[in-house]
Amino acid sequence: MNILKVPEILLPKKGIDLKKWSVIACDQFTSDKKYWAKLEDYCGDTSTLRITYPEIYLNDNQDERIKTINETMQKYLDNGIFDTYNGFILTVRKTSYGNTRIGLIVSFDLEQYEVGKKLAVRATEATVKERLPVRIKIRENSPIELPHALVLIDDDKKRVIEPLYENRNNLKKLYETELNMDGGSIEGYLVEDTKAVMDIIEDVTSEDNCCKKYGDKTPFIFAVGDGNHSIATAKACWDKVKANLTDKEKETHPARFCLVEINNIYDENLKFEPIHRVVFGADEKFIEKMCGAISGDDTITLYYKGKEYSQSVPSNSALAIKEIQAFIDEYIANNATISQDYVHGKEDAYAASDELNGVAILMPKLKKSDLFPFVAQNGTLTRKSFSMGEAKEKRYYFECKKIK
Repeated sequence: MNILKVPEILLPKKGIDLKKWSVIACDQFTSDKKYWAKLEDYCGDTSTLRITYPEIYLNDNQDERIKTINETMQKYLDNGIFDTYNGFILTVRKTSYGNTRIGLIVSFDLEQYEVGKKLAVRATEATVKERLPVRIKIRENSPIELPHALVLIDDDKKRVIEPLYENRNNLKKLYETELNMDGGSIEGYLVEDTKAVMDIIEDVTSEDNCCKKYGDKTPFIFAVGDGNHSIATAKACWDKVKANLTDKEKETHPARFCLVEINNIYDENLKFEPIHRVVFGADEKFIEKMCGAISGDDTITLYYKGKEYSQSVPSNSALAIKEIQAFIDEYIANNATISQDYVHGKEDAYAASDELNGVAILMPKLKKSDLFPFVAQNGTLTRKSFSMGEAKEKRYYFECKKIK
């Protein structure tokens, strides 16, 4: 089964400042106003910052922001700022942490994605419901999409992406730039022999291989690593669009196919990092109740007003994350003044705790080797269970694709 489609990818024309064009994913630094203020001052009028919605501003003139984003997208198209390329794109991302992440930009069929179902593309965690409506509002009137989703393939023999990387000097280089805000750098190469790539992916994810790895022959091609909310949004919008299409129109409509970056879970440079919680308005009473509610053979650290506390949790990281989040959710439900945020990095979690008065919870790290088997057998993890790298290593918006 082949779920990929060769996309028409839009890239900014020569002469556009790529360092100002490309900005980090909208769901990063959601408690750090200084980060976004600095980025706002740096980027000019032609930037992906103008056509995405940083979630730190979710409660700031939402309807006006969305209207401006959609208008700016159309303006970029009308002004002809893009060149179009047919094919996949090999990406080489070097981060400020010394890691090099290689990926492949493709588009996949949203008919093969549904949260909670065993389809070819599977969500790895539940979504945060309050973060979907604004994304849906933006996308349903958008002429283009910009991916920040990273999806994983279980390619232990490294047959899909790695050979392209080794052969990159024989591919056409489309872009190369340093990234702003200490994001490292990125290069992109055009892959025109897309059929060969799709054939290899189909072989790697065959029924026989799925049976051997997961005990289930149901095709499991991609697991969403980063961007569960982004893909869930694309699916929700496609479901609305297709309701008014004929069967023939549904086959090729551009909104049916979602642009993503594929990464190999066996890439040694691909790091899984925890996503910490900061519970605003919580204090020592919260810590005391949590210590009484959760126990186990492992420990994590809580932080409040300059002091660290030890908290026992189950040794199974997926179970520990589930129990911690369940406790937080119940506590918030019973305390109207309490809220939470999801923060990447210990220092940022501690800073948010100090600045906004809350308890920081340093979450357990999920093992990469557990991901595909767990999702195959159990479905989704708890929301925000892991991050592919630190905040600054997240995907930067760069490529675009028409969806209308």
